[in-house]
Amino acid sequence: MRLEQLHIENLRNIATLDVALAPGINVFVGPNGAGKSSILEAAYLLSHAQSFRLGATQDLIRRGEKRLAAAATVCSAERARRIVLIRDDSGWNGRIDQTAATNLGAVLGETAVVCFEPGSHELIAGSGRERRRFLDWGVFHVEHAYLATAARYRRILRQRNMALKGGATDSELDAWDTELASAAAPMDLHRQQYFSRFCDRLTQLAGQFLPELGEFSIEWDRGWPIDANLRDLLALRRSHDRMRGHTSRGPHRADWTIRFEQAPQRGQLSRGQEKLCALACVLAQAQVHADASGQWPIIALDDLGSELDLEHQARVLGWLRRDAEQVLISGVEIPEPLRAEPDAITLFHVEHGGLRGLL
Repeated sequence: MRLEQLHIENLRNIATLDVALAPGINVFVGPNGAGKSSILEAAYLLSHAQSFRLGATQDLIRRGEKRLAAAATVCSAERARRIVLIRDDSGWNGRIDQTAATNLGAVLGETAVVCFEPGSHELIAGSGRERRRFLDWGVFHVEHAYLATAARYRRILRQRNMALKGGATDSELDAWDTELASAAAPMDLHRQQYFSRFCDRLTQLAGQFLPELGEFSIEWDRGWPIDANLRDLLALRRSHDRMRGHTSRGPHRADWTIRFEQAPQRGQLSRGQEKLCALACVLAQAQVHADASGQWPIIALDDLGSELDLEHQARVLGWLRRDAEQVLISGVEIPEPLRAEPDAITLFHVEHGGLRGLL
């Protein structure tokens, strides 16, 4: 999979920009604040409808404007489609080949972009919410029906939480418990099937990036004990949930934990080790997508030179040049491992939200 003719309007400091992306490695260089990351961000939006950077979604829109747009021709093995994603006061909406999409999932399902960026260490060090979001994106791009499955569960979860806060009777909560457990089952099944594939790929990569930490393992917590019936558990914990005003067990509490022989607790990893571990997760997710779909997602590496040492830059870039169809890299300069082969990359110089020449 690759993107061609990326078009951006009113994204952060970019007023309007058209980029003719090439297969292989595309490198965007320029000073801080020039808009390099925003170009990668536009590609990422087409796949996620949210940024890989912190901040409110509304902050993405250029100051003084009311909407942003990202569009690209998405080329896969079977076809090429023009995808348009727009954000305004009404939320996100999109088009596929000039036809308005009936739901956002249809638009996002056309493009797959994974990203390693300065905040990626939060995938390891941050809350379970980041890890659930990361996993759910992967599940969705392997099984598009998962979006509706997860949406149904979250809708019922909201309703049960409202019932808890509103003082619903036990009989009313019995009904919600049954509905929630029913919705949880297929969601959990999809996640576990994906997680098994992800573990296999991540185990291979973790040893390559962090061999000094010894044996690697990863554990899945589905959000309630593996030997427990969720409906029965919800009834058992009802008093606790009433007091807290929210549901304490279920897929919305799922998480996964990475352990190394020399760092059995997450907090024992250094920031650099967290970044390498997160990078391994991103690349493992890319491999799972390729295994399932037969084509690689677009790989975005934001500010690569400042995030990885030269040895790991060379290792990752060598790996991606061998396997990935399209890679987008940003930085203040060309990554050192790529300087010796300028003909092997497509280079863009970014200034003030625009491009200055194509080298």
